[in-house]
Amino acid sequence: MSGFGFVESIKKLGIERRVRHAGERKAFLDSFSPQKPADLAHVDMLLDDVYQQFIATVKQGRGDRLKEDDKIFSGLIWTGEQSIELGLVDALGSAGYVAREVIGAEDIVDFTHRENYLDRFAGSLGASMASKLESMLNYKLK
Repeated sequence: MSGFGFVESIKKLGIERRVRHAGERKAFLDSFSPQKPADLAHVDMLLDDVYQQFIATVKQGRGDRLKEDDKIFSGLIWTGEQSIELGLVDALGSAGYVAREVIGAEDIVDFTHRENYLDRFAGSLGASMASKLESMLNYKLK
């Protein structure tokens, strides 16, 4: 979790902070207000709780396949090959491969956005016209 603190900046700029909210704590950890120890303690407790739930869920899901390595839950990121070595994954594959081969899904819907032919043509035509217009304008300005 990260954020910024602008309390001193808005003071120097003479900005008045106006916050309207329903609920005593709805604006807690606001970047433009001073931090309160109670708010920080609450967020630290939440983060630790979520972190411990995450660790427990991964350990339960991966079982004996998960290697004993303190770095696994350090917040670092891993390549696919490193994830295999650490026991975080069993194999590498695309989403389609996993759907077909691992889960056994028969009907797979690909939601990848693809421009239709007319849109691609119009984009190319527009880029060509803009390039030609730029050339003509540059020629006339010389």
